[in-house]
Amino acid sequence: MNIDQVKAIIAKDENRVLELKTSTGELIKGMQSLCAFLNTDGGWLFFGITPKLEIQGQKVADATQQEIGREVRKFEPAINLPMELIEVPDRKDCYVIGFHAEAARFGDAPYTYDGRAFYKVESTTALMPRSMFEERLRRSDPKRFAWESQTPDTLHFEDLDEKKIRGCVMYGISQGRMPESSSTEDTMTLLEKFSMVENGKIKNAAAALFTKRPQSYPQFTLRMARFRGKDKMAFIDNMRAEGNYFNLLDAGMAFLFKHLNLSGVVKGFRREERLEIPAEALREALTNALCHRLLDSPSGSVGIAVYDDRVEIENTGHLPNELTIETIKQSHRSYPQNPIIATTLYKTGFLESWGTGVSRMVEACKAVGLPEPQYGTDGLFVWITFKRPESREKSREKTENHTETIQKTLQESDQKIEKWPEKWPEKWPETARQIIDAIAIDKTITIAKLEAQIGLGHTTLKKILREMQNENIIRRVGPDKGGHWEIVQDKQE
Repeated sequence: MNIDQVKAIIAKDENRVLELKTSTGELIKGMQSLCAFLNTDGGWLFFGITPKLEIQGQKVADATQQEIGREVRKFEPAINLPMELIEVPDRKDCYVIGFHAEAARFGDAPYTYDGRAFYKVESTTALMPRSMFEERLRRSDPKRFAWESQTPDTLHFEDLDEKKIRGCVMYGISQGRMPESSSTEDTMTLLEKFSMVENGKIKNAAAALFTKRPQSYPQFTLRMARFRGKDKMAFIDNMRAEGNYFNLLDAGMAFLFKHLNLSGVVKGFRREERLEIPAEALREALTNALCHRLLDSPSGSVGIAVYDDRVEIENTGHLPNELTIETIKQSHRSYPQNPIIATTLYKTGFLESWGTGVSRMVEACKAVGLPEPQYGTDGLFVWITFKRPESREKSREKTENHTETIQKTLQESDQKIEKWPEKWPEKWPETARQIIDAIAIDKTITIAKLEAQIGLGHTTLKKILREMQNENIIRRVGPDKGGHWEIVQDKQE
């Protein structure tokens, strides 16, 4: 490298990939910045250039090189960082000292300098948050460090919802992502194929998806709030749900349907309406938040916040180093926070792969005239924001009437279920209520998906659905493929 090449690099002044120090009198700060480059987007560190871009250089004695060598050896893991000495014209025996760091790659272990890790926040060198450091460490060796891969002695097969596991498998088969033979395999074999068992012990990933005892995991929590106005000063509704992935997904979607406006014509209880923000986009965002959240922290919950002008869905963690809030909307590979969980959800049909989810959310919003959803991150949380359409008083009143109609219809269905003949199995009424809730959220829900959500076998679920239709609680409109369910509303006098 020569001085002209140095001038070309520094022409843009200090930025995210460039750090200038007047001399090695700032050696420690310079090494911290070099560590930050290694942990972020790479970059150049130069000694001998002032903040005003004056190339002065400095004397480089043997003692100077030895001192630099001692500091470089404080990097862990050990790394070869060649030092470049660039002669400064017209300044005898003066040199610019240069170091170049390559950008961090997905799966790289985090670098530390003198026992501490640094990263770049725009042009600033900052200490890496502990959560980010631990996440990077897990990515570098998932089998050793990842929470989802750990096999605690307190987790047993009996803690898992076996019906939900088998329901997911059946849905995966219906989506063509699992072979038909999977339906005849025992549950432990299925967990092994999902990489959720090691040496006969159950991994945490299985608990995240299928646990029946969420009270043992405070991070299996979904925070939900409807705020009055555009800030968090006043609540209209504030709820919390605990459970596995499927429980939280259902609870979150029910909350969004409760607090977002519907539009369209309502005839009886025919769900001809659409949410003001496409339900498929919200479901994708919530699925991503639940799948990619930071699970090793007891406070690693997911949050839904509904304001007058927007909806925000957040989870603990941060974007992969390969992506930014700008590039995440472009075509990209998938970089899952929890690969075992993500792969299982993909195989069972509940998650798309190859990084296509964001583009589908964007297209769904565009299709109804809404702005693209926007991502944000502060290194500890990642959130996505959906803008709500401008509301009018009449539409609010209409929505309130719809909500009253829905609530009344659900109450009517409960009364019908309570009058079921005593000959039916004890658990059927509660299952029927779960079916009602699922249809209220998604009238086009398939039997395979109901099996997965409720955790029932195909034959039993079909019996319950048939009885609910006989009792005039629900009805099927249209063919099996392309039709939809309705909750039957009693005629008003």
